[in-house]
Amino acid sequence: MILLAGNSNPAFSDAVAKYLDLPLAACVVKKFADKEIFVEIQENVRGEDVFIMQSTSFPANDNLMELLILSDAVRRSSGRRITAVIPYFGYARQDRKSAPRTPISAKLVANLIVESGVDRVLTLDLHAGQIQGFFDIPVDNLFAAPVAVKDIKKRYGTKNLTVVSPDAGGVVRARNVASRLGAALAIVDKRRPKAGVAEVMNIIGDVKGQSCIMIDDMVDSGGTLVNAAEALLQAGASEVSAYITHGVLSSGAPARIAASKLKELVITDSIAETDEVKNAKNIRIMSISDHIGEAIARTAAEQSVSSLFD
Repeated sequence: MILLAGNSNPAFSDAVAKYLDLPLAACVVKKFADKEIFVEIQENVRGEDVFIMQSTSFPANDNLMELLILSDAVRRSSGRRITAVIPYFGYARQDRKSAPRTPISAKLVANLIVESGVDRVLTLDLHAGQIQGFFDIPVDNLFAAPVAVKDIKKRYGTKNLTVVSPDAGGVVRARNVASRLGAALAIVDKRRPKAGVAEVMNIIGDVKGQSCIMIDDMVDSGGTLVNAAEALLQAGASEVSAYITHGVLSSGAPARIAASKLKELVITDSIAETDEVKNAKNIRIMSISDHIGEAIARTAAEQSVSSLFD
């Protein structure tokens, strides 16, 4: 097995390599003066099972191109099998035509990854599950829920606990976590007047006196979480925290979260931590590297990955 890493999240790649007790392969990934990306793998990969770790987070286009070029370099160096390990799959929100004359960018990105020579994709909490079908190669979509459940039990217990979906689209994900915890389920019903703006309308479920944990796959601007936290507290919740897999946190979101009534926002290390996130007093990183590392080990050994979801 050979581990390669792009520049999207060095700390995460190092953590996975440490879990697997394998060094990262020597590899140069740099840019020329005109920002053109250059890759040189400095170890032999002929006949090897190669895993390329790269989230397509900000800067999304640069990180995507790094992944594609790394894959092409391995393919032209006679790697036996290439698995793209993409903890955060960018462009996942563009999984359908949302209006006339708009693209389905998630499908385009899937095509590019396949054409670059990737044989298998290993990713985490896709924004839309159907994106797995956009690929003509095997896709393992892992879930952060097992890791989150352990952390919630350790820090919050299960007494007077209600799991909350911040919108109707995340009910299945929240229900899964609630069933694992034996907790009640509530839903925030909201209306979105325009893109990026969320207005909370109603709370479905009884949250009075409950410690509420919001569950979602992604937080970007943070507006939905902040508004939902205020609505839950107004409905009688004793405290509100959130467990979100991918902390995109753009457009001043860390400051918005820090100034909110959220007790705690827990995100995974699928996206590299920024200085703003580090300085936010109520944002905590929950590592998913061991979870991904175990999935890589099982993939290399041709063992079941689905049991990781249990």
